[in-house]
Amino acid sequence: MTGLLAVLGDALAIYGGIMLAVWIRFFSGWVPFTEALPPLAIYWQGAGVTTLIFLLIFAALGLYKRPQIGPFGDKIPRILRACLWSIGLAMILAFAIRTDPPFSRLATGISFFTVMGFLSIERYLLFRLEIFLYARKGVRNHVTILGTGENAAQLKHAMETDPRLRSKITAFFSTDDSPPDSRIDPSMIRGSLEDLQAHLDAGATNHVILSQMNISRHEMVDIIVKCERAMVNFHIVPDLFRILTSKVDIHNVDGVPLLGMGKWPLDHFGNRLLKRAEDLFGSLIGLILSAPLIGLFAVLVKRSSPGPAFYRQQRCGESGKPFIIYKLRTMTTDAEEKTGPVWAQQDDPRRTQLGAFMRRYNIDELPQFWNVFRGDMSLVGPRPERPHFVEQFKEDIGSYMWRHIYKPGMTGWAQVNGFRGDTSIEDRIKFDLFYLENWSLAFDFKILVKTFFTRDNAY
Repeated sequence: MTGLLAVLGDALAIYGGIMLAVWIRFFSGWVPFTEALPPLAIYWQGAGVTTLIFLLIFAALGLYKRPQIGPFGDKIPRILRACLWSIGLAMILAFAIRTDPPFSRLATGISFFTVMGFLSIERYLLFRLEIFLYARKGVRNHVTILGTGENAAQLKHAMETDPRLRSKITAFFSTDDSPPDSRIDPSMIRGSLEDLQAHLDAGATNHVILSQMNISRHEMVDIIVKCERAMVNFHIVPDLFRILTSKVDIHNVDGVPLLGMGKWPLDHFGNRLLKRAEDLFGSLIGLILSAPLIGLFAVLVKRSSPGPAFYRQQRCGESGKPFIIYKLRTMTTDAEEKTGPVWAQQDDPRRTQLGAFMRRYNIDELPQFWNVFRGDMSLVGPRPERPHFVEQFKEDIGSYMWRHIYKPGMTGWAQVNGFRGDTSIEDRIKFDLFYLENWSLAFDFKILVKTFFTRDNAY
């Protein structure tokens, strides 16, 4: 049912977005137009053909598979990619047909934004509807988790809070002697791996998930065989750091195979060029739009506390090279005279009253658009750290320096997931490395959108 609703909803959103673009171009008066109006029939027909193209590409990209698991923000990159492909194919088709008069290129360009806007609204409403409908269906998946650590607890939370999964955790089995995560009810732990067979024989589960990779290969094979005999689905949660370092290249040197780190997306010149173009365009727009706000708060900062309006601080940039970052001042001028470099804390007494407000809404970071325009930073990337902390963390935390391989960002995947300020550095690295290994323009767009709605640990 929801699959059909998705098709019908998309069709209406796409067709409506195209016709809105036509109205903006020719009838709104917002765009100068002095020529004779073209016959609208070619646009009605063209909108119909373009809608069909959109639907076919959406289907090819799996946007009609139900249910669509995961948060709504995860769908934005695929929707954006589908829109780009569809508009591109529609323009090629329009050029090949050569209508008289030809389709307006400006109307086509406007239609990308109107269609994307309509689709985002329609897809979000469908997303909420699916959650509402699935919440009223019964449990279909009775899940057993092997492991009682952090991964197991997170998996339990994720599976039981998303009604579209229709899952219930029925039991945990420990894989080692370590104490269980505090979020796991001890009464749900039914023993060790030796007790799994009896649980399977009782027919109490139809899914088994191994959440920890701390067992031997022999034990894993044994679990798989047991699940296969009981006709129970088996899945594995791989170690995140193994996944993050799983891209390898194989080279052959005179018959001797060599394994090395594979290329990441931003190792390719074309991708770096695209990202730089994104940064230049975005920072220029950002500077123009934020200039009045920066000016206003610069005056307020000067009036609210003694000291300069802007704050300059050294940070580590691409390849660890230092650069000067610009911010609106949010703390007293003597904030670190006695303590030296320290993390910002919740309710930090060093902040001014105005500074607390600016940090809450990221207003203090608006001058960093200048850093992006200069090329010191990117719009999206791992947040730049102070040299003092870099020296400390590179010795204590594995894989830390990999996050400095490219330019740091004004916002990042770790930041929009709440890892900023005085939060886990290890978790922050995982999110930073995931971003670098999976970079795309669509991923950047998703992070930029999420930045406007994320306030976690903004102090």
